[in-house]
Amino acid sequence: MHHDTTAATGSAGLDLTALLVRLILLLATAVVAGGGLFGAKPRFAVAGASAVLAAASAVFFDVNVVSAVAHALLVLAVPLLLVRWPAAARWLALALLVLVVVETSLGSSELEFAADTVYVGGATAWFGLAQLKEKPPRYAALTLSLGLLLAVAGAAQLLLSGVAFDRRLYESLFGLSLVAVVVFPLAALALRGRRVAVAGVAVAFLAWTTFVALPHPADLPVPGTGLLTTASLGGQDVPVLVSPQRPGRNLVHVPASAGAGVAVAGVPATARPGADGFWADVDLPGGRSTLRISKGTAAASVAVDTGEGAAVATDPDSPECASATLGALVAGRRDAVAACPADRLSEQDADALRKLVTFLGTRHTDTIQLVADSSRRGAAAADVVRTSARQQGLRVVDAPAEKAALVVVSGWSAAYTTLTQAAQAQRSAPTYTYGLYLAPWLLTGPVVNTVSASTVPLRFDPRDQSAVSYAVALEDAFGGESPTVDGFRSWLGTSEQNAKVQLYASAQVNAMPMNPGQPHAPGMPMFGEGAGHWIPDATVVPVSFPLE
Repeated sequence: MHHDTTAATGSAGLDLTALLVRLILLLATAVVAGGGLFGAKPRFAVAGASAVLAAASAVFFDVNVVSAVAHALLVLAVPLLLVRWPAAARWLALALLVLVVVETSLGSSELEFAADTVYVGGATAWFGLAQLKEKPPRYAALTLSLGLLLAVAGAAQLLLSGVAFDRRLYESLFGLSLVAVVVFPLAALALRGRRVAVAGVAVAFLAWTTFVALPHPADLPVPGTGLLTTASLGGQDVPVLVSPQRPGRNLVHVPASAGAGVAVAGVPATARPGADGFWADVDLPGGRSTLRISKGTAAASVAVDTGEGAAVATDPDSPECASATLGALVAGRRDAVAACPADRLSEQDADALRKLVTFLGTRHTDTIQLVADSSRRGAAAADVVRTSARQQGLRVVDAPAEKAALVVVSGWSAAYTTLTQAAQAQRSAPTYTYGLYLAPWLLTGPVVNTVSASTVPLRFDPRDQSAVSYAVALEDAFGGESPTVDGFRSWLGTSEQNAKVQLYASAQVNAMPMNPGQPHAPGMPMFGEGAGHWIPDATVVPVSFPLE
């Protein structure tokens, strides 16, 4: 019988009432099981309390009714059988002990399960020995062995927890509980022979059942790298991204699922053109500090550590930079943000743009309207397009034209504005009859969904397993966030992709057609939205052969 110690709303915050019921229930059950194993005096009051709490758990908490009933029947049967059939009581007590072990170890790894079994079994045995009026001849040796066993199992669990050597050990209830599971058995050993020794074991047992019910503390921030963590706001777990987590101006991002009205250090988080969710620019001091995230009356604090590195300026392209940081964090890497995607044009992206312009030349496109921005990448990309267009004999203009292709090589913000205007122009008159073309880094939902269809030169297929796996991992870590090319590259750990450039069209339809007999990648439904889709309510499919 497992108690859900999270709030009914799904928050990772602790439900204190459920935790207290769990602690008393498991302690009482262990006492009854210990007495049954050693044939001690029946503890009807303790068994009755355990049965009542088991029944209450089924009524008031998210506990399986069958499990609660089985627990109550077992714990009541042990003292009843002790009166006339002590041998049968021992077998039921053993079953009760197994039940307690299972309840304390749900969701544990194999090593943690082994530690749970040793600790719960050792504490239960001590409870049983303590209830005997006449102690066995080897009582001192038995309690010494049990105390050492508890201390060793506690130390093993402490090392497995990952918090043994950092400040979470003394700054969190989780860590303090782990300290208690080691210290109190040692205290009980020092007090062996006194009645108070069993109280030390009881405290250790309560500490053990406490930490296994607590959420694991969030990873400590690594100074000077992006931070991905969670804040609990009004019963809702909200993913929080802090980028680049350096002294000075930082960008804090929460997904759209957090809802409007989130503030970060008093700064309202607002939508940004071309980006998902909500964003706030905040100034952080050097070193450790806390960041207050609030929504209405709910608030939470997030620990940050900016280190002592140089600040990184924020600009309209900062959400794209944060997306690249998020991709690495989702992959489990904490890389310092040395540069942002808009700081340079990669040779592979430059080559993709050259091949795109060559393709437009083969389609007898006369004119390209080019939209760039002032970033180093935007300026370099514009030079590549102009040079390639001149080689193909194409005219490059700045204003919309009917028989033209629109080529956008700016960042997300400018691209969002440009495509919004293009969609309006196309609704009023024939415009861009040769299509809308975007730089590779612009394949993200908020940008491409501003128009009904657009084309992007890519070196990967968004339907391939690696791309879908990234999209699924991103959804799991930061629900509602659209996949991005820079995030995908960071997730892979490289910006170099060996595949040839191919044109892909993003169109606002709900089907994602596959080739006949082609298997779907894990997590990718064929129709509609869901984990694995790169563009919400749209499909991304190849519309050309590989470009030479």
